[in-house]
Amino acid sequence: MDTTIMELLRPAALLAATMTMGIGAGVYQLYAFAIMPGLRRTDDRTFVGAFQQIDTAIVGPFLLIFFVGALVFTALAGAFHLGVGERSALPWIGGAFALQLAVLIITIAINVPLNDEIKAAGDPGEIADLGAVRGRFNEAKWAGWNLIRVVASTVAFGSLAWALVLHGRL
Repeated sequence: MDTTIMELLRPAALLAATMTMGIGAGVYQLYAFAIMPGLRRTDDRTFVGAFQQIDTAIVGPFLLIFFVGALVFTALAGAFHLGVGERSALPWIGGAFALQLAVLIITIAINVPLNDEIKAAGDPGEIADLGAVRGRFNEAKWAGWNLIRVVASTVAFGSLAWALVLHGRL
């Protein structure tokens, strides 16, 4: 690829990776420090209904930006830094990629199945035992794994931010 194009794509991919990773970290933090603690204080009907609506609302193009985009842009940033003589940013990009991959695996293996189960319970107004639905959802499990996502995505964001600093020194 033309070196001029690479000189444009390399920082653009790294910047896009950093921004999308930061958005994702912020979303996971919002769940950890505001949404779930707020829902924890509600009755079963409010919890089930609100969680169903929040999960339905978040699924869409915005989700793809920080969920998949962060991984794709980080992979691109890493690939574009492979050919650089000075590779000091590459380990930071690689670490961020590994952390974001872990976040995706946790999300797909743990959080999404719990989300799907609570949504499959149906309309809260028609559920006979809302406490059982809430109990099967397992708030503590969901929140605990989300906290791992918070830490991993925040460290990944910091790693990409540092990679930007190192890239700027090239």
